[in-house]
Amino acid sequence: MSDVRVKICGLRTVADVMAAADAGASYIGFVFFAKSPRNVTIEKAAALAVEVPMGVAKVALVVNADDAFLDQLTAQVPLDMLQLHGSETPQRVADVKARYGLPVMKAIGISGAADLDKIDTYAAVADQLLIDAKPPKDANLPGGNGNAFDWNLLAGRKYWTKPWMLAGGLTMDNVASAIATTGATQVDLSSGVESSPGVKDPALIKAFIAAAQA
Repeated sequence: MSDVRVKICGLRTVADVMAAADAGASYIGFVFFAKSPRNVTIEKAAALAVEVPMGVAKVALVVNADDAFLDQLTAQVPLDMLQLHGSETPQRVADVKARYGLPVMKAIGISGAADLDKIDTYAAVADQLLIDAKPPKDANLPGGNGNAFDWNLLAGRKYWTKPWMLAGGLTMDNVASAIATTGATQVDLSSGVESSPGVKDPALIKAFIAAAQA
């Protein structure tokens, strides 16, 4: 077994939470984005969060959320981290971190080498980075589209100043190759363990985490 840490994102039921925790997930993610099939309300997330076992980090994925929403979210849901998955600027990342006192993960979309400079920029203000595939131009979702990017872009670059996760198009069939290519020690996925959009499959969750940690 390796020490690769896995984040399963977009959980919507207690069964999802239990399946991810039982399979060995280090993080579980709740999505707060109305267009997503994985969207949950603050009230629903509050009920789910209390079911998460100790030692598993609870992460809220938000997209260009304003302070009014984040005030309500952080007041009602016991969270361990905020994941900013929109077009938030480095200043916004710093402001969110200062206002809420929670670790902040910033998602960065990659499609080519020109996008890599953003990683160092956001590493200066975020606690963790999520290196994801840049969404297609016509996509309704900023993530969870099941697309991968060229992992060779990250080869030999594993020593950024902040912890980072690899995301984008990961499945139980390709995660070992992705880890070997990029040197990732953390991986994140959502659609790769679903039987249909927004519906998690416990067997796929278990198989993915086993493959990631093999």
